[in-house]
Formats: sequence, structure tokens, C-alpha cells
Amino acid sequence: MPLNGLDLSQQLIRFRSINPPGEEKECSEFIARLLTKHGFDVASYAFAKDRPTLVARIPGSAGGKPLCFTGHIDVVPLGSNEWQFPPFGGVVQDGRLYGRGASDMKAGVAAFIAAVCNLIEDGRRFHRGVTLVITAGEETGCEGAFHVGRENVLGPAELLIVAEPTSNAPIFAHKGSLRVVVTTRGRTAHSSMPLEGENAISKAAEWIRRLEGHDFGARHPLLGSATTCVTTIRGGENINSVPDFAEFTIDIRTLPEQKHEALVAELNHLFGSEAEIRVVTSFPGFATEPDDPSAAALLSLLRERTGAAAQPAGAPYFTDASALVPAFEGVAAVVIGPGEAAQCHKTDEYCLVDRIEEAQAIYRDLMLRMCCGHAE
Repeated sequence: MPLNGLDLSQQLIRFRSINPPGEEKECSEFIARLLTKHGFDVASYAFAKDRPTLVARIPGSAGGKPLCFTGHIDVVPLGSNEWQFPPFGGVVQDGRLYGRGASDMKAGVAAFIAAVCNLIEDGRRFHRGVTLVITAGEETGCEGAFHVGRENVLGPAELLIVAEPTSNAPIFAHKGSLRVVVTTRGRTAHSSMPLEGENAISKAAEWIRRLEGHDFGARHPLLGSATTCVTTIRGGENINSVPDFAEFTIDIRTLPEQKHEALVAELNHLFGSEAEIRVVTSFPGFATEPDDPSAAALLSLLRERTGAAAQPAGAPYFTDASALVPAFEGVAAVVIGPGEAAQCHKTDEYCLVDRIEEAQAIYRDLMLRMCCGHAE
């Protein structure tokens, strides 16, 4: 009996793969068994105990670079608000599939797994291989994706499809993220005699003012400019002393062409030599040209489905593509999946059932065109 993307989505939602702390193992093992049953060569790479990322392959008879699909199976915590629908029930009501991870992004994972497994059951011959990368740890920094990249186990790919929630519209670029901690030092004194001290909080406030007025210069046609956000701040020890320590954190959403090392140097110049800057995480963005030949089959089938040319767009967030595009040797990538971006991390998260069915059909048609020679 053919796999149904909706049914498989429900099964995946019922695994409590919450991150943190990271509970992906049971869901990953379920997927590994399903893919092995359908003839995939499945390898597991854990970046920590019980935190596996799967790399599953069906080879192509003609060699060449495979078509790759990726998605993560970890989900964010439930939050403190009460859910109307059981978060791990996979309930369908009024055309919506409810549950934590429904949009972000177990429906996307289920859709591409169902699509490829059904082609295998139909006896289709693959002249181009298919690779699936099903990751752990995405929600806390793409840990699983970066791990398989460091392990150097991926090789090349012709096209990478990231099944994150886009309502099945193609995203051809997304920003990266550079997160830093900025520390400033001062000199303590009694708060009644502030001139005897050197106020670290005042320094931090001045640097934040400079940052808010700073333009990093670069522009991208789909992504606009880089953005900065000061996200935390702390300093001082007591109310009646001049603080001799302060620190704040910055999340810079960067453009694909911006080098993060150069941005850190720019921050050093902006704040001055007293600033101590420590990089917490550094995730590059990606950009695929809309006329890239590797994406032609996808754009063609989207045009045929809708009767109009798809409009490539960009996104301000980052995905596992930050790790996997360079790991796949600079592969062309497109983010396209059935979930609703506005549903990510919300109470009573849902995905539209019609979107899941549509995504499964899109992925099936793409594999037929790129890997099996034609579409039906």
C-alpha cells in the first residue's frame, strides 16, 4: 500500500523529539527502519549520545550527483500555554494537522520520504541517486548538520531541497547568523562619587548606540541588508557601586556574501580597542541564482502546477542549508516545504493537509524528472 504523507506526518509527530534536551533517537530509528525496508543504505552519525543524524542513499545507475532532500526531526518545547489539541497526537481537524512539529517540520520530512518510497515501490529505475539527510539538533544550532559536514560523509549533490515550511513556495536564499558576546570593563567606585570610577554599563550603552546607527553596506536582491539585534545585556553587581563589568549579545543576520571574520573586525573597529568580542555561533547564509540549471526542473514543474512562473524569494532566518550547502561542495539549494512559516514554534501548531499532499506531489515529480527521466 502506498505511503501517505499525511499518515506518516502523524506518525512522526507522535514521537516526542523535543530539543532541548534532544530526544530524536526513537523517531530517527523509526525512519531508519522504514528507509532500510525500501532499499536505502542508511548510515547514522551521532553528534552526542542518542542524537543521530541519518544519511540515507539510493544509488543511481548512471552515476552523477544525487538529488538531496533534508529535514530535521527535533522540535522546540511546548511553551507554557495550554494546547487545545494534544501536541503529540497528530490530530486532523478542519483540514489541518495539529501537533508540535507539524509545520516545523515533520510534514516536510514525511512528504519527501513518502514520495521517494512510493517511487521505489512502483519499481521506478533511478538513473540519478537520491540522498536523504534527516538531522537532529537543528533547533539549537544545526548541530547534526554541521556534524555530518565535519565527518565529510556527504560528497557532492546536484540539488539540495530543504523541506522547511514555505507553503510550498521556493526560497532561493536565506540569511546567515553571526552571534557574538561583547564585553566591556570599567573601574568600580562608590556610586555617590561616579567620577572616581569608570562605568562599564555606560560604555556598553554607547557601543549599542553606535551599532544601531551602523550600516554594514552590503545588499542582496532577495534578502535586502544585514540586520542587527541586541538580544541580552547584563552588568554591575549592586545598586550603589559604579559597575566595572558589562556584556551584551548581538545576533547579526548576515548576507551570503559577507565574511563573518570581516564583520567581527568591523565590530572591533566600531567599538574600539577596549571591546572584547567572542563569537558564539557562526552560520553562513546561502544564495542560489534563480536561473541555476540545477533548479530548472523544479521551477518548470512549479510553473506547470500553478500556470504562472514561480517567484523566487529570500528568507531572514537560517536553516540546515547553512551547514549542508558547503558540506555538499557548494550545491545549489532551494527551501520548499508544506509547513506554514507563521506556525513555527506556536501553541497549537498546525500544517494544512492540502499542503502536505501538494508537497508530496512536487517532490515526486521532481524525482521523476531529475532521477527517473520523466514526469507523469
